[in-house]
Amino acid sequence: MPAPPDPSRDLQARHAELRARYADLQARGLRLDMTRGKPSPEQLDLSEGLLALPGNRDHRAESGEDARNYGGVQGLAEVRALFSGVLGAPPEQIAVGNNSSLALMHDCIAYALLKGVPGGAAPWSREEIRFICPVPGYDRHFALCETYGIGMLSVPMTPRGPDMDAVEDLARDPAVRGMWAVPQYANPGGETYDDETVARLAGMATGAPDFRLFWDNAYALHHLTDRRPALRNILEACAAAGRPDRPLVFASTSKVTLAGAGLAFLAASPANLRWYLACAGKRSIGPDKLNQLRHARFLRDAGGLERLMEGHRRLLAPKFRAVTDALARALAGTGAARWSEPAGGYFVLLEVPDGCASRVVELAAGCGLALTPAGATHPYGRDPRDRTLRLAPSYPSLGEVEAAAEVIALCTLLAAAENRQAGGSGQVSG
Repeated sequence: MPAPPDPSRDLQARHAELRARYADLQARGLRLDMTRGKPSPEQLDLSEGLLALPGNRDHRAESGEDARNYGGVQGLAEVRALFSGVLGAPPEQIAVGNNSSLALMHDCIAYALLKGVPGGAAPWSREEIRFICPVPGYDRHFALCETYGIGMLSVPMTPRGPDMDAVEDLARDPAVRGMWAVPQYANPGGETYDDETVARLAGMATGAPDFRLFWDNAYALHHLTDRRPALRNILEACAAAGRPDRPLVFASTSKVTLAGAGLAFLAASPANLRWYLACAGKRSIGPDKLNQLRHARFLRDAGGLERLMEGHRRLLAPKFRAVTDALARALAGTGAARWSEPAGGYFVLLEVPDGCASRVVELAAGCGLALTPAGATHPYGRDPRDRTLRLAPSYPSLGEVEAAAEVIALCTLLAAAENRQAGGSGQVSG
């Protein structure tokens, strides 16, 4: 029986051809940027109407409160009610902040370090603490830990969510006080945690009685297809497991309305919310309630929110298809890459042969394409296998995304061919 074809040897044979194609791309003088998952100008235009709201003399909330004035650290009741379904919590268990959910996460960590959390005996800063970090994951989560000296323990992602055997093993350590989670359309792989994963996270034994699950549901509304994942409610799951104070749930409108002028949300147990509001009330006399009011006027109800997100989908879905189609045309059958085909979220995950991710980024830069640095998907910016890349198609125009995808595919093939010539496999491993 003849031996099966070896795609890595085919890549090696094509090295000269790939170099010639690379030189052609360099000659085009491209200037493209796919480094961050930002909304495009066209996406921001969908919410242009916000800028005319709430309108002259329209400054009273449903309660009669004057939104121009101080106070109301928890946020307007009508805005909390509007986003109650998104957050999976009753309005009284929600706080509304300004534009950044990352700022709320930062503050919760800072308050925990300085003052401790409900159920804990002391401020976290009095001990050396660690967080569980699913990888590939979100670089800004890791940056918060690194900034405050919180150790990071990596666990691999699976199609069902983080490897729960590894999570449960690490959580038994009393020094492990928290865990990061992007539970729906995870950044960057696009996974959604299944019911069993959520149940195990809610019910698992932890060595620390004040363990906190930082549940960053950033992409709760960001669908790219007609399919809608049924993510289990983490607040309800933890309450049913007898651990109501475990989760802190975050979301924002940063990629819904205006990224720099949106709203951020924290949903939590009554005890956690009282703790947060007591701390936040010392930091500020109140959030920007006029911005909250304009969001209530603009979105109106759940139907308005859904219509706005459908507008985002119409703009985003073709860009994601352009990336995955280009990767499939160039890379299918070569063994040189694996990539996600996300049903939502903001990123495409690309895996290349071990040791090649940094080279792909370098080659792409040589063609005028800026990519997120290799390693950004792992704690401390170090991917031990140097194989994971996060692609962000949202900001560039569709034509630019198509050009960038062509560059990425070619640079992946060239890096794999070089790897094979240097004695590597040129293939993505499991």
